[in-house]
Amino acid sequence: MSDVQRDKQFYDMADAYIALANTQLNETKPSRVSAAALFAASRFNAFVIAAAAENKAQLMVEKESAIAYFLNQYETMLRENLDEHMARHDQQSS
Repeated sequence: MSDVQRDKQFYDMADAYIALANTQLNETKPSRVSAAALFAASRFNAFVIAAAAENKAQLMVEKESAIAYFLNQYETMLRENLDEHMARHDQQSS
């Protein structure tokens, strides 16, 4: 996440999404909440990419690089968060 400055506002926004997801756990299973969150993120990111393009031709040219960027960002974030959970698990086991 080198492009995103990790500041209080960033974490507050992320925490707001997580809080909403946590409330949805009362209604359905975690895998469904996760799928909905992924869909919402992909839908919003598609909107951001499309809004930045001046026209359909530019969107078509930039589509694959935008997908690669978001996939890389997601993988990086997922790995960081899983590493954090594993570190916490190690601390609890000690």
